[in-house]
Amino acid sequence: MSEIFENLKQAILDGDEDLVVEYCQQVIDDNIDPVAAIEKGLIKGIEELGAKWKAGEAFLPDVMMAADALKAGLDMLEPVIAESGATGGDAKGKVIVGQVAGDIHDIGKNIVGAMMTAAGYKVYDIGIDQPAENFLAKAEEVGATIIAAGALLTTTMAAQKNIIEYLKSKNVREKYKVMIGGGPTSQAFADEIGADAWAETADEAVVLCDKLIAG
Repeated sequence: MSEIFENLKQAILDGDEDLVVEYCQQVIDDNIDPVAAIEKGLIKGIEELGAKWKAGEAFLPDVMMAADALKAGLDMLEPVIAESGATGGDAKGKVIVGQVAGDIHDIGKNIVGAMMTAAGYKVYDIGIDQPAENFLAKAEEVGATIIAAGALLTTTMAAQKNIIEYLKSKNVREKYKVMIGGGPTSQAFADEIGADAWAETADEAVVLCDKLIAG
C-alpha cells in the first residue's frame, strides 16, 4: 500500500504525468483509498517539490510539470472520492475555489481544492482568472456556503476585495463566508478587506473551512 503512495509522490517530483495517471489508475483498480493516495502521494510530492523550489533546488519548469501531473492525478481521483460519499448531503459543505481576475497561477488553488476534497468537502473549482460575478454565480448555482479566492500577485490582490464588494452590492454578503489566500496576502489584508478567513497553507484552509462551517 505504502509503495503506491511513494510511487505517486516520486512521479509528482519527477513531473511525470503519464506515470501519475498510471498509478492513479492502479489506485482505482485496486480499490485503494483515494483520499490517502492524494494526501500521502500527490500532496506529499508537491509539498516536497515546493520545499525544493524555495531552497533553490528545483526550477520553474519542474514546478509547472509537477503541477500538470498533480492536476491529472486529481482529475482521476476526485470523482472517485465524490462517488464514495463526499457529495450531496454527506459532504461537510460546498466550497467554490478559484483564482481571482487577472491571476493565472493555479498550483496553490489545485492543492487547496485537493485537500478540501480529501477532507470531505464538495469542491467546485471554477479555474483561473475569474471575475467576482463568476464566484457568486457558481455559489448560487450549487448552493455553496464558502468562497475561497486565491491571488498570487500583488497586482491581483485587489480582486479579492472586489469579490467582497460585489457580494455586498448584490445584498448577499451574509450568505457566504469568504476565505482568501496566496503568496502576497496576509491576515492584515484579510481584515482590511473584510474577508472571513485567511489561510497561508492548504492545511490551514481545511481547518478554517471546518471552523467556518461550524459557525
